[in-house]
Amino acid sequence: MSTLQTLDRGLRALDIVSQRPGGISIAELSAELEVARAIGYRIVATLEAHSLVARMHDGRIRLAVGAALLGSRFRPRLREVTQPLLRDLAQQTSATAFLSTLEGDECVVIAVAEPDSGILRVGYRVGTRHPVSKGAAGIAILAGRPASESDTDAIRRAREDGFSITAGELEHGAVGVAAGVRSPVDHEGMGFETSVGVVAIEGLDTDTAATAVVATAARINSLLDT
Repeated sequence: MSTLQTLDRGLRALDIVSQRPGGISIAELSAELEVARAIGYRIVATLEAHSLVARMHDGRIRLAVGAALLGSRFRPRLREVTQPLLRDLAQQTSATAFLSTLEGDECVVIAVAEPDSGILRVGYRVGTRHPVSKGAAGIAILAGRPASESDTDAIRRAREDGFSITAGELEHGAVGVAAGVRSPVDHEGMGFETSVGVVAIEGLDTDTAATAVVATAARINSLLDT
């Protein structure tokens, strides 16, 4: 597959900056991109011109309002409906709550909520991605599809139970519980496959979490139907 190197670098730069909430220096960004500092400055200047990044008072780079605006345009109805429900789910389970959607053969986290307190948390953030065949979120999505001979035991079990539970598949010690969200049609007439769930390092009451996750998925489905 042929790609535009300059565009690829700019998008990679955005991804790197997005993972540094405290900001990142141009020198550090250039090093991660494996480019000369002069090229790093040009990439940042271009992103600044489109309000995608901004320089802090100490010269470090962070995401700017343009990035937030782009994010708000991604399936806005789904995000609007789910964010308060994710906050409630995080509080009920004392775990990180998330909403994931399918992109190609990967699960991508598109919304997250953290509990005010509780058990050890997983570094699960918006933009985190992993193979759809691993982790509770992906298995919950696959379980929402028609049965197939290629289904794994985990997918069959999740389809029967109405939720999936996995342990240690994405991060050592992490336990995840997820349920599929019905695939509605967005404003462009395209369906999408999504799941909602929680993840924690230890101490997660999986029975309580499963009940809460399934109820949250049902609530999302009912709100999207209105």
